[in-house]
Amino acid sequence: MHFQLALTLQAIWTAVCHAAMQHYPAAWGHYDVCKSQVYSEDGLTWDYMACQPEAADMTQYLKVSLDPPNITCGDPPETYCALENPYMCNNECDASTEELAHPPELMFDIEGRNPTTFWQSSSWKKYPKPLLVNITLSWHKTIELTDDIVLTFESGRPEQMVLEKSLDYGRTWQPYQFYATDCLDAFTMEPKTVQDLTQHTLLDIICTEDYSRGYVWKYDKTVRFEIKDRFALFAGPRLHNMASLYGQLDTTKKLRDFFTITDLRIRLLRPATGATMVDENNLSRYFYAISDIKVHGRCKCNLHANSCVYDKEKLSCECEHNTTGPDCGRCKINYQGRAWSAGSYLPIPKGTANICECTHCECFGHSNRCSYIEVLNTVICVSCKHNTRGQHCHLCKMGYYRNVSAELDDENVCIECNCNPFGSVRDHCNGTGFCICKEGTTGPKCQECLPGYLWDNGCKSPVCDDELLRCQNGGVCVNNARCNCPPEYSGLLCEKSRCDSEAAGCGSRESGQPPLTPPFPCGLLTLLLLGSALLREMCKMYIMAV
Repeated sequence: MHFQLALTLQAIWTAVCHAAMQHYPAAWGHYDVCKSQVYSEDGLTWDYMACQPEAADMTQYLKVSLDPPNITCGDPPETYCALENPYMCNNECDASTEELAHPPELMFDIEGRNPTTFWQSSSWKKYPKPLLVNITLSWHKTIELTDDIVLTFESGRPEQMVLEKSLDYGRTWQPYQFYATDCLDAFTMEPKTVQDLTQHTLLDIICTEDYSRGYVWKYDKTVRFEIKDRFALFAGPRLHNMASLYGQLDTTKKLRDFFTITDLRIRLLRPATGATMVDENNLSRYFYAISDIKVHGRCKCNLHANSCVYDKEKLSCECEHNTTGPDCGRCKINYQGRAWSAGSYLPIPKGTANICECTHCECFGHSNRCSYIEVLNTVICVSCKHNTRGQHCHLCKMGYYRNVSAELDDENVCIECNCNPFGSVRDHCNGTGFCICKEGTTGPKCQECLPGYLWDNGCKSPVCDDELLRCQNGGVCVNNARCNCPPEYSGLLCEKSRCDSEAAGCGSRESGQPPLTPPFPCGLLTLLLLGSALLREMCKMYIMAV
């Protein structure tokens, strides 16, 4: 008898274990180990694997905010009636009394208390103006969802609601799912359920009536966003074929992003009314109350970490595989030998780590840092010293030239050009140290003048000399650079009279110059004067005769 009972119990236990193995296949792989030591031909080495943190209740790490901020009941104190019985008005909300307060934190406290704790909004006292509430859950970290999002309402499920997600920390929002008692009336959408989705339409945004209908609100409290049902479209009803799901997540970024969030927003648009008409004589029956929110997921670490720490109110991955960043999204310095890549789930059960490889820097001792340039598919040296530049710090930077007597790893491999700033076109020189000179300038550093040029903060052509470029009108050449002209002359070679531009001439009062003395001999001047007097006398005699 006892032996038969033992066999029966063993058979039951085997069946239970077999069912458990079916529901949680060992072939999934938990990806909880990032590396392990193995023996190879080269001795003890590391074997790297794709890894990720364990899934957890992510509500313990979030921050909640409400819009409008003063929508929580209790300030001022308010009395509420039960939805199913408008005459049962013995529920009080008072923010100043701990036992009667319903702050937002009660949406995430420990379940199982008696009486149940919950957040509650103020009543719909401004009807017919809509009672609108936005509840935003923020993690300041990318999160991968692993199970259904579940909201538990204590006041009847809302008749209209939208669940939204953000992938950029709340800067932009996308709808996850619409909820309504009448999808066509509320959102002009045909009602659907998750069972209507296929592999090809999994990313479609639907409106469902499954979680909004029903007057018996005490027994229909939850509203879900079905994550596992969507997983099952690839992995099968019991999620047996996780390889198929993982393969899709690996190769389809849109699918991977669909289950990834940084923030969630619950938009409550219309509270439960329990009837087609709103009882305007008892608006204290209508409000929102949420006793629990469940969000299960894990930190997104791109399969490069198996743990995520919460420090200083912030989540961050403890990165492996020589990666770094909040999501292990880049390679560490000195480990950029190839482009960063996320890990891969495949092949199951270990996946592929895609570790960041050590950078082999060939910088001739002028740098100890390298960077991988994905566009060029190459590694370049970063922050070259000793006046070097180039992919391997093998060239001299502008203003320096190669010291041919020094090796490439010599600190003095590059010599400064030292081009004369007045004589050279720029401060660059050629490979032999010669600078490019301006006109009239010569020398390795452009510090000398060609014949016929004079140095004056650079080489300049002469202005005057005692041969071809003589100063005129009595001017004197000074250092071949300028003519020292008499007061009455100007110009580069004293070729211009200062009075040429004056209408009255130099002898006028307006002129500041004395009258010019004609350069005629005295005898000739006397003859001209006598002739002039004789001409005047002849003119007088002619007039008298007439």
